[in-house]
Amino acid sequence: MRSLILSFLALASFISPAAHELVCAGAFRGSYAPVDSAEFRKYAPERNVDILHIAIDITPNFRERSIHATTTLRFKPLNHSVTEVRLNAQDLRIQDIVSKGAKLAAHQNTDTELVLTYSEPLPTDRFQELAVTYSAFPRKGLYFRTKEMGYKPEDEHLFTQGEDIEARHWFPCFDAPNEKFTSEIICRVPSEMTVLSNGKLVSEKPADNNLKAVHWFQDKPHVSYLISLVAGHFKKVEDKYKEIDLAFYTPASQIDYAQTSFAETKEMMDFFEKEIGVPYPWAKYYQVCVQDFMWGGMENTSISTLTDRTLFPKETENIRSSQGLVAHELAHQWFGDLVTCEDWSQIWLNEGFATYYAHLYNGHKDGSDEFLYGLYNSASGFIDRTVAQDSRPVVFRRYDQPTELFGYLVYPKGAWILHMLRTELGPDLFRKCIKTYLERHQYSTVVTHDLISVIEEISGREFDRFFDQWVFHPHHPELQVKYSWDQHAKLARVTISQTQQLTNDVALFHFPLKLRFKSKSATIDRVFQIKDKQTDLFIPLDTAPETFRVDPDYALLAKVTVDLPRPMLVAQLKDESDLIGRMFAVNQVGKGRDAETIKLLKERLQKDPFFAVRNEAAEALRHIHTDDSLQALLDSTDQSDARVRNKVTSEIGSFFNEKAAAHSLNVLAREKNPDIRHNAVRGLGAYPGEQYREPLLAALKSDSYEDIVADGAILALRARRDTAAIEPMITELKNPKNDFNSRDFSAALQTVATLASDLENKDSAYEFLVRYANDLREPVRIGAMRALGILKDERAVGVLTNFTSGPVGSAETLAATRAIEQIRADRPTGNELGSLRTEVLDLKKQNDELKKSFEELKKKIEARDSQSSTQAPASTPRRTTPSAGKRR
Repeated sequence: MRSLILSFLALASFISPAAHELVCAGAFRGSYAPVDSAEFRKYAPERNVDILHIAIDITPNFRERSIHATTTLRFKPLNHSVTEVRLNAQDLRIQDIVSKGAKLAAHQNTDTELVLTYSEPLPTDRFQELAVTYSAFPRKGLYFRTKEMGYKPEDEHLFTQGEDIEARHWFPCFDAPNEKFTSEIICRVPSEMTVLSNGKLVSEKPADNNLKAVHWFQDKPHVSYLISLVAGHFKKVEDKYKEIDLAFYTPASQIDYAQTSFAETKEMMDFFEKEIGVPYPWAKYYQVCVQDFMWGGMENTSISTLTDRTLFPKETENIRSSQGLVAHELAHQWFGDLVTCEDWSQIWLNEGFATYYAHLYNGHKDGSDEFLYGLYNSASGFIDRTVAQDSRPVVFRRYDQPTELFGYLVYPKGAWILHMLRTELGPDLFRKCIKTYLERHQYSTVVTHDLISVIEEISGREFDRFFDQWVFHPHHPELQVKYSWDQHAKLARVTISQTQQLTNDVALFHFPLKLRFKSKSATIDRVFQIKDKQTDLFIPLDTAPETFRVDPDYALLAKVTVDLPRPMLVAQLKDESDLIGRMFAVNQVGKGRDAETIKLLKERLQKDPFFAVRNEAAEALRHIHTDDSLQALLDSTDQSDARVRNKVTSEIGSFFNEKAAAHSLNVLAREKNPDIRHNAVRGLGAYPGEQYREPLLAALKSDSYEDIVADGAILALRARRDTAAIEPMITELKNPKNDFNSRDFSAALQTVATLASDLENKDSAYEFLVRYANDLREPVRIGAMRALGILKDERAVGVLTNFTSGPVGSAETLAATRAIEQIRADRPTGNELGSLRTEVLDLKKQNDELKKSFEELKKKIEARDSQSSTQAPASTPRRTTPSAGKRR
């Protein structure tokens, strides 16, 4: 074994620094559980104690970005044999542990766990209390936004993010969804700061060191990932729903946008209480925007954290909206907080419900077409995936990290599953089922079978097949539908084929399907049970239908392709009572390129009553990409709905044509909406020459919300590969008055690198970019590393190498490693390096296995030596290592 280790180290010593760091960081699959191991299939973790209450007394240090805290846990054993308690505690520097109750024999801090060993088994009839004092520089879980990091001093703040398993990075806990408890937080901060957390405000009073102590108490049980702490310089807008306090907080400099973003919260809460049938369950509801939040929002109990990207000024009109995000996080207060998934494989019970109830609110607020369009958008993101791409069921246990599960299966597909259930049950019965489900499991945890049990009990029907098909097996039906009309027999013939690839996991689906035949005199609906590979139907009708629709109510999650004669498609395109039919018809009709097609699409773009159909028509005209389709777009720019105006501007900008360029310049000069001006200026990126550089440079220096117009100019200059714009761009990005958000600033750094990569002398760009490689704002830092990779300046390798040994799999480690590889990609030794990296990986895997075996054997030997030494008489000499070696 020793020779193998030495061989590995010798081999690693002469590979490139990037490859060496990549190997040593373990940024390969070998650092995780093998896919065929038991550890790869995840279940709710075992508990041997019931945690009843957690109290956290925390003092943050904004300058050091550190915390000092004492967490006190009150718990009770679940059985008579408990002598050991394990808590998740990641990188906490434990300073003291006090047990109030049973005697603590020892504790071990492994950097990932705090293992507590008691002298005797803990009695089940007595509560135990444990106080852990510690400090930490959290890498996850608790995030600082300070002036040293590049944020405005008036906006300094911190926030926590627990989901999925980040709570352990700032307090010791049982960091899994199957443990619920009450909680409280005391946070000590400077007196001018605001402190927010779950539950009710207990007190706010002076504390030592010129600080104040703010005390919040959450008196109803919730899980560790829902514990929230937000502290810093905030301003607020207040409201009230019945007796429930509502407040909307933003960093101080962004308060002017709060009312625009959160105005509908009260109406949402009223709708959800009526629709769900269960009163809002918590003491208050606060929403807090924080800067550079890693998600859209997080539904912490009674206090949702939201990205500040959901804030927007009134001049953006209806292009931006917080409605969906605010509704989603509010719905979570019932689905996810009041009732929580028992383990991460069941996360669709949180996210699918929140997504669907946001759709329901949109329908309530803005009409049934908005509801249907929300479902259409949800399906569009995944409905075209092949069986190979869509090979996982909604409930899925084979994963490394819970984050892997937070995708389309649990959000839009989860919402669609609920929509199909609601369609089958009817709204009233569905509402009764959901009310019962929540009341029965409130303040507890659930799995999918809990939902099934309630639905079957209330409805009196069996739903095994439904859940087996849609939740426990992957994919969805793919339907090829053929239609024909027999005038002599007055029969509509419909052939429905399930064309999805069949596998061991994907079978034929069994489902009801509605068909609609619509003529001037009547609308005929027929429902058929589809279960075979091919189903042939003959439907007698009095007259030939003008339109034929499959699933006209949009109640089935399926990929549907219908072969229709063009006259029927045109009739469907013009049917203003059928939103989804028109959306599908635009896509079908838009495959043509003739004058009639352009005329039909232009008519929809100018006259359709729903904005999304207009947008779809604009996109179809852009795909046709002829002079006539461009003219149709130019003739349709007078749009009262800003969303359509924005879409038309964007689609015109994709043409390379003097008329298109003139339109973009005209919009840039006259339009007030910053989002539309952003798209207009981007449209100039295809055009060379001085006449377009000047308006682009003017846009680069212009002021707009979050410098979004300047961002459009940067993207256009990048498309032009305009190296003359590098210095003006650097000057603008250095301007302390710029208002770029971190995401756009990161993209701008990569634009500078892209343009400078064409230059022989890269000094100015390199010196500018390298200063941000150590920026304390993670999005900017990652952007700078990517930019250095694009620049391909060898000087950056030394800088980037410093970041390749960071946490395994972190965005920073990966960005630095990939940037180094990108810089060295043109070297002739690239293939040899790839082969060597593979050999090193194989060798490392063997070495890890041997090292693991060696360490286990070493521990056994040491344990036996220790036991022998303890049991031997005092005068007996301890055995030597050779003697111990014989015991092997």
